[in-house]
Amino acid sequence: MNKLALFVKPWKTLSLPQLARHVRSLGFDLIELPIRPGFQVEPAEIERALPAAVKLLADEGIRVLNVTADIALDDERLYSACASAGTKMNRVMFWQGQDDYWTAEATARRQLDAALPFCERYGIQIGIQNHSRRFVPVNEMGAHNLLKDYDPRHIALVWDPAHNSLEGMDSDAALDIVAPYLCVVNLKNAYWRRISGPEANIAEWSIYWTSGAQGRASWARVIAKLKAINYSGPICFSAEYTDEERVDELIVRDLAFARNLLEA
Repeated sequence: MNKLALFVKPWKTLSLPQLARHVRSLGFDLIELPIRPGFQVEPAEIERALPAAVKLLADEGIRVLNVTADIALDDERLYSACASAGTKMNRVMFWQGQDDYWTAEATARRQLDAALPFCERYGIQIGIQNHSRRFVPVNEMGAHNLLKDYDPRHIALVWDPAHNSLEGMDSDAALDIVAPYLCVVNLKNAYWRRISGPEANIAEWSIYWTSGAQGRASWARVIAKLKAINYSGPICFSAEYTDEERVDELIVRDLAFARNLLEA
C-alpha cells in the first residue's frame, strides 16, 4: 500500500500545531515540509528547528516524509539536521537558467557529486524532481541521463506526471524509463491554456493548475502503470492549483479520486 503525503506549501502562515490539525482535517497524516524563508522552518535555523518541528508534528499525529530545503547541497547542516530529525529525503529541482541544457546538467552533477559524501555519511537521499520548461531534467530521458550513474539509495527521482505531460511525454513510456530510480511520485495536474486571442500573430500559452481529473496527465493511467511496475513507494499530493482560494476543497476531492483509483 502506497503511503499518501501532502506538500504543505499552501499553508505557510499556519503555526505548526495549526498546520498539523489542518492536515488531519484534510485526510492526511504524512507531509512534505518546506524549509524555505517565510515558512514554519527557516533555512538558517534548520539544525535546531527541523528536529523540533518533526517532534512537535509527531506529537500532533503528523509524520514528515521528506523536506524540500532552500539550502546548498554541499551544506552539511542540511544532512545533520535531517538525520537528527529522522527525515531521510530532501527534494530538489535544478533550474537551467540561461545556460544551455548540457551546461546546466553538468552544473547539477557537480552539486550532486559534492552532496554524495554527506548522503552516504548521514543516510540521506536526494530526490530530484523533473520539471517542465527550463529545468534539469525536463523529461524522463533527461532524468535517466542524469541519474544513471548514481546509486538510487542516495540520489533518486521524484517523478511528476503533470510536468511530464506538459512536455508531451507518454506516462507509460516515462515510467518504463525511470522505474529503477523512483523514490516518490508527485500527484497534481495541469494543462496548457491559450491566453492570446485568435487574432494574435503568435499564440501565447500559460499553465493552468487544475484538479486531478481535469488535467493532461491521466491519473488513471499513471496509477495503473504504477501498479503494473509494482511501485509501492510514497505518493505526494502537491496541492498546487491556479484557483488558490479553493485549495482545501480541491485537495480533499483529489485525495478521494486517487484513493478510488488505487483501490480499484
